[in-house]
Amino acid sequence: MASGRASSHEKRSAPVENKYMGTGHITHSYRSGDQRSDMTRVALIAHDEKKPDLLEFAQAHETQLAAYDLIATGTTGKRLMETTDLEVERKESGPLGGDLMIGSEVAENKLDGIVFLRDPLRAQPHEPDISALLRICDVHDTALATNLASATFLIEGLAD
Repeated sequence: MASGRASSHEKRSAPVENKYMGTGHITHSYRSGDQRSDMTRVALIAHDEKKPDLLEFAQAHETQLAAYDLIATGTTGKRLMETTDLEVERKESGPLGGDLMIGSEVAENKLDGIVFLRDPLRAQPHEPDISALLRICDVHDTALATNLASATFLIEGLAD
């Protein structure tokens, strides 16, 4: 990977120095028993007005995305599976806690990146959950793409 991060299937032991977590040594072990645990793990999320854009993006990058272990919020995952041949692990819908469920995977260092196409022109009823997800990506230095241009860079960058 271009970023130098370990892929999601490895055990990694990394020194941690962070003003929020202190200094220590944390060992991460990923999804033992998971048949797809050797794959890069990416979350796909889109607000309702951005779902068509994400579906078009997924269709255009389907071969690349098929090489990744994909997770998505509920409705987004359902639509992805209806319009592509991708396998997608579905969490709850965003307003029902799906964004927070994906955030917990970020906190456990189980995700290599997130494509989150947000609708900047509409208020979301679960805005605190969205803010928490964005914050946890910053705290844990997890790649986050919030538009199609950055999503393309993320997906291509993870392949390197």
